[in-house]
Amino acid sequence: MRHGGVFVHLKKPGSAQRLELNYYPRSNRFYEGYRRGTEMDHIGFWTNDVDRTYASLISKGAKKAVAPFSNGRERLAYVKDPDGIWIELFGIDKRKRSR
Repeated sequence: MRHGGVFVHLKKPGSAQRLELNYYPRSNRFYEGYRRGTEMDHIGFWTNDVDRTYASLISKGAKKAVAPFSNGRERLAYVKDPDGIWIELFGIDKRKRSR
């Protein structure tokens, strides 16, 4: 990860789904010490249009966490579900694809 975290993908052969496990060292801005209830940081979903999906979820009651932004060729955003769990939306940044 550009910010210094490390990830691994777990994928069952024949499945399009994958589980991403993230690790953040103490020096990373996303690091937090373990406390009961912090087992799941967030869950992510691929979408063809991050901005539209973000707006749709907000209009249906999701809470804003991080507005859509570009990271290289990817487009990302985060919302919070009713329990406060962060949901990541990610896809290809369509503005970068045409270049």
